[in-house]
Amino acid sequence: MKKQGFLATGVLNFTPKECLELCRESAIIIDVRESYMNGFKMFKVENLIYAPFSELKNFYQNLPDNRMLIFADAVGLKSREAVIFMKEHGYENVANMAGGIVDWERDGLPMMTDINSRLSGSCMCQLKAREGGKGRRGEGEKG
Repeated sequence: MKKQGFLATGVLNFTPKECLELCRESAIIIDVRESYMNGFKMFKVENLIYAPFSELKNFYQNLPDNRMLIFADAVGLKSREAVIFMKEHGYENVANMAGGIVDWERDGLPMMTDINSRLSGSCMCQLKAREGGKGRRGEGEKG
């Protein structure tokens, strides 16, 4: 797949479909959603690292610098900030997933879900943990 992407205020962005193709070629998705947000809906790709945005400054230097790093979150906002942070710290081969997991799911791309970690909230990304929802990451396919 030819790298398409688009620049928005100095940040390279890819659609979820482009991200999946890039992952198949060796890119790594860095999921920067906080841990309570990434248990219900998860990207189902081999090259995936969970790295909560709130902790990125503590371990960014451990991320590979020889492969494309695509930062993702619920809708592409914190991941954009992560890309800017990484560029400020010398990483060049970084990009943002436009639309995050919301658009990933909308496009029907591979994901896993764990109903025990289901979130609630008024927007599509469902940003709040449900009462009593302390499930563990599941293996089930989205149905």
